[in-house]
Amino acid sequence: MSDITLLDGSIGQEIMKRSGDKPTPLWSTRVMIDHPHLVDEVHLEYFNAGATVATTNTYAVLRDRLRMVGIEDQMSLLTRNAVSSARQARAAHGRGRVAGSIGPIGASYRPDLCPPPEQAAQIYAEHVDLMKNEVDLFLLETMSSIEQAEGGLMATTGHGKPVWVGVTVDDDDGTKLRSGEALDDLRPVIERYKPDAVLINCSRPEAVTVSLDIVAGFGCPFGAYANGFTRISDGFLTVAPTVDHLTERTDLGPEAYATFAMTWVEKGASIVGGCCEVGPEHIEELARALQDAGHRIV
Repeated sequence: MSDITLLDGSIGQEIMKRSGDKPTPLWSTRVMIDHPHLVDEVHLEYFNAGATVATTNTYAVLRDRLRMVGIEDQMSLLTRNAVSSARQARAAHGRGRVAGSIGPIGASYRPDLCPPPEQAAQIYAEHVDLMKNEVDLFLLETMSSIEQAEGGLMATTGHGKPVWVGVTVDDDDGTKLRSGEALDDLRPVIERYKPDAVLINCSRPEAVTVSLDIVAGFGCPFGAYANGFTRISDGFLTVAPTVDHLTERTDLGPEAYATFAMTWVEKGASIVGGCCEVGPEHIEELARALQDAGHRIV
């Protein structure tokens, strides 16, 4: 059987739900400011469920997002706090890795709002510099276009840390990025920057299954962590959206999600986990399924 890295599940959406607060465009960053203990709690719960990687709550800690609400000057502090929460949970658990999350500039699923790769890399440079000595790897998340992925890879490559790049695909067609570009057209960028893994993230699990047949041909380790939304609605594709425009699926409980993820492992995925609306109970069930199939979680 195989060695499988088990990621955690949703961080931002999980702490948002637990807070009980009304969603804001700052999303999980707002929760981290108001309820920092929730971040610590969720990281440790995922480790206890079987995850071997803690993803920092830094997805939305970017200057452009903080600037909208006048707290741009808190970027360094918020980044340090988020990384510290993940590291403390890892220490309490006794083992595991910390992945420094870097989300898309502008807004999720809106590659049209993202600057060209060279400019994006310059923007990301500060984020990378704040985390590079404190995390075990960089995790680019929810890159929706080829240029968006390239900007992230340009910024994170060459710092002596593994780089995993996560791209998100069309809800109804896993052969396409959300930009409409063919997923296979990402191949030259992957060959140029040579990330340590290519992942499909924050997409419907049905679309992920299709995507992995393409990503498997990129010549590097691959994997996936899907979301549990019905789909990404038009209402969410606005400037400064809030997650109350999105609806959680009712047919994607822990067993159903684990069934999807085990299919990805059968296709050769060596990294699996969960994204938005996939919680600790899903990761616990997935850990059980991996172990029952004879895989070693690393």
